[in-house]
Amino acid sequence: MKDIELFLKKLHYFDNKFKLFIYQNKDHLLVDYLELCALIDEYSSFIINHDNETQWNNLGRSIEIVSLVQNLRKNSSVCVQIMEKYWALLLSHEEKEMTDYFRNIGDCIGKEFGGFQVTSQSKVLLIGSGSFPITLLMVAEQTGADVFGIDIDDEAIQLGKHVVNKLGSHLSIQIDKKTVEELAVMEQISHIIFSSTVSRKYDILDQLYDVTNKDVLIAMRYGNGLKSLFNYPMQKVNKNKWHTIEEIIHPQHVFDVVLYQKVQ
Repeated sequence: MKDIELFLKKLHYFDNKFKLFIYQNKDHLLVDYLELCALIDEYSSFIINHDNETQWNNLGRSIEIVSLVQNLRKNSSVCVQIMEKYWALLLSHEEKEMTDYFRNIGDCIGKEFGGFQVTSQSKVLLIGSGSFPITLLMVAEQTGADVFGIDIDDEAIQLGKHVVNKLGSHLSIQIDKKTVEELAVMEQISHIIFSSTVSRKYDILDQLYDVTNKDVLIAMRYGNGLKSLFNYPMQKVNKNKWHTIEEIIHPQHVFDVVLYQKVQ
């Protein structure tokens, strides 16, 4: 079998596995969470494996392929949400080591803002904080900044608060189910991080222009090329509102980061 056929077969394998876990979770069937964690780790390793870049570039863009890529991006994101909820619940009962996926995210956080470092005087907002808000915990722990998280998922909000109470009750972390327009401290926010799995992140970026201060720094996580199998890609921005100040490429991490500031 040719390399490109093996590559495509692997993509269908991931797609079928993700769909199975989503089906089991939705129908309250028995989910093998350890197998799910192992699958997410395997998928993470797959998209940062440079040997797969050639096959990705030779894949073509038929309607079938485009649909498969969109399904993989959406379904892998849903499976990460299921895995995060599992880890948040597990935290109530026992201490567990982080999976490779969480370790990969954690390793990236210290480099998120390039030369524009977060300090104890900063106020940081994460859009799409999720059930296991490792970014909030690590930013607050490493910098002493006031940290805020928002999400649209009620269960993720409750579990995220539980995780913070368990691991970071001494830290300044607040999690709410609010939009960027509803957050009272919005004009005081100095740094904003977008989760790469927020599908509407560029629509929200457009909204942020009117509700943030002139110096706010935006870190947009994204994934182009092979990494777009796991992340929503970078898009063009309104050049009258935002300009790109730096692109930070992380070859060994599951997403890259682009930094935006307001056009003055």
